[in-house]
Amino acid sequence: MKIYKIKVNGKTYKVELDSIDEIKTKEGSKPLISSPKKKEEKKAATSNAEGRDVLAPIQGSVTKVNVKVGSTVKKGDVLLFIEAMKLENEVCSPCDGTIADVLVSKGTQVTSKQLLVKIK
Repeated sequence: MKIYKIKVNGKTYKVELDSIDEIKTKEGSKPLISSPKKKEEKKAATSNAEGRDVLAPIQGSVTKVNVKVGSTVKKGDVLLFIEAMKLENEVCSPCDGTIADVLVSKGTQVTSKQLLVKIK
């Protein structure tokens, strides 16, 4: 059992969490709950003939664009920020390269999987 302190709207709460490995309904049946498995990182980029397309991982509003056409980027560099549900999310470069096209600007509303930036 682990105890965590969580702060919500300025008020602090203590939360106790148990780790559940597996619960079976009957002998030989499938488990109802199993321990969480590591989720694979969702890809926010696709390959094409000229390079890579960077897609929006979520729906939201672009709050800042850190790159422009011709900029050189390395894998992991923050290209832009998308605000969704009052949280800023970084959109990072999936590869090394040069920015070929930036299709959004500050204030643009984007949908999930919308093309944001092209890298060559």
